[in-house]
Amino acid sequence: MSLDQPNDFVKHQTLTRDAFLGGRLVVSQPGHGFRAGVDSVILGAAVNPASTRLLDMGAGVGVAGMVAMADLPQLKADLVEIDEETLGITHINLRDNALADRARAFLVDVTAKGSERAAAGVEADAYTSVIANPPYFGSNGTISPKAGRATARHMDAEQLALWVRAAAMHAAPGGEIIFVHVAQVLPQLLTALDARFGGLTVLPLSPRRGMDCSRILVRAIKGSKAPFRMLATRPLHEDVGQAFMPEFQAIFRGTGRLHW
Repeated sequence: MSLDQPNDFVKHQTLTRDAFLGGRLVVSQPGHGFRAGVDSVILGAAVNPASTRLLDMGAGVGVAGMVAMADLPQLKADLVEIDEETLGITHINLRDNALADRARAFLVDVTAKGSERAAAGVEADAYTSVIANPPYFGSNGTISPKAGRATARHMDAEQLALWVRAAAMHAAPGGEIIFVHVAQVLPQLLTALDARFGGLTVLPLSPRRGMDCSRILVRAIKGSKAPFRMLATRPLHEDVGQAFMPEFQAIFRGTGRLHW
């Protein structure tokens, strides 16, 4: 549900206040442009329940990282975001959801040199889980005239490979890397991951039974020798209507996690 109200912190846009996990989280985010939703919640719910340190790359307003922290009380998180205004909203969300003592948020370009990320405070070989919800649209799409919005929505294959390289640098040995992306990007993502990780697992997501996969979750383990696994496709919605399947309905209501 949405609890709309302006926020003086953001000068150029109106924020909405949106409930996630059945109201366990209430998140401020821009009323227009990229808005966290289903993908962000599923990504946060996919984190290993035994994880202790999380890095959310390109965190936006922090929804995926906060979803993970909401269910895993032992989890501490670092959230990195390239857009300064968005990062300010992230800080607001961490404070408003009583998570500021368990999380830090940094102004960081994921594709910058490793030394620059390290100087900002993002540690190498440190995180038991690294998650990312990268921009979905290729460079042949219509680029927004606003730099921050364009960065949030557009990425080519070379940039995607840089995100994977960053994940490899910051994941702890034996740590997991989880990406959520559109299905069409799977070949590029697997190519980038295969050079640096093992234990690759792909979970395809479709809108309904019998429909083509539209989203993918990809998990890889740093240092693993386990073979590749392609899991059965899971539909998000019931066959008729807009209701979510019970597994996903429980996740969105804050009473379940993703088991995969």
